[in-house]
Amino acid sequence: MHLELLVRWLHLVSGVMWIGLLYYFNFVQVGALANAAVEANSGGPGGAAITKYVAPRALFWFRWAALVTWLSGAFYLEAVPQYSLAGAFSLGLMSSPVNSQLTFIGLGAWLGTIMLFNVWMLIWPNQKKILGIVQATDPEKARARRVAFLASRTNTVLSIPMLMFMQAGAHGLPFFMN
Repeated sequence: MHLELLVRWLHLVSGVMWIGLLYYFNFVQVGALANAAVEANSGGPGGAAITKYVAPRALFWFRWAALVTWLSGAFYLEAVPQYSLAGAFSLGLMSSPVNSQLTFIGLGAWLGTIMLFNVWMLIWPNQKKILGIVQATDPEKARARRVAFLASRTNTVLSIPMLMFMQAGAHGLPFFMN
């Protein structure tokens, strides 16, 4: 019981960190870098401090928070008797009657899995090119910016229904639970 509570809190805290950093990147850093680029052309400081110091550190916490969130959620699904990882990923359709809690949690888990994939397979590899952590040509960097941007915006859009479905599994959505 204490382990379940600890894992649930770990899932919550790492999820807040993950989504908080996702929103930071999309609503703060992207705009700040655009403004810094304009200011750099007129003698301003530019975005070097953000790309050299802030972004790599934020991306470290972002990607590991994503992984810890997913792993702690998977562990929690297995640790709590009324749930299961297979039940969630099959959307509760394998139980008779259909388990609506698992349907909601499963939808959230699928969205979280897509988001985790985007973080590790699209955003992070492309950010390494953008930030100069790995060598890339200018055309490769331009493509990397576009891919990372689209994957990050996709995650931002998916985060709202993902959060809704995750909480609905535990608390229900009365208008769906007839």
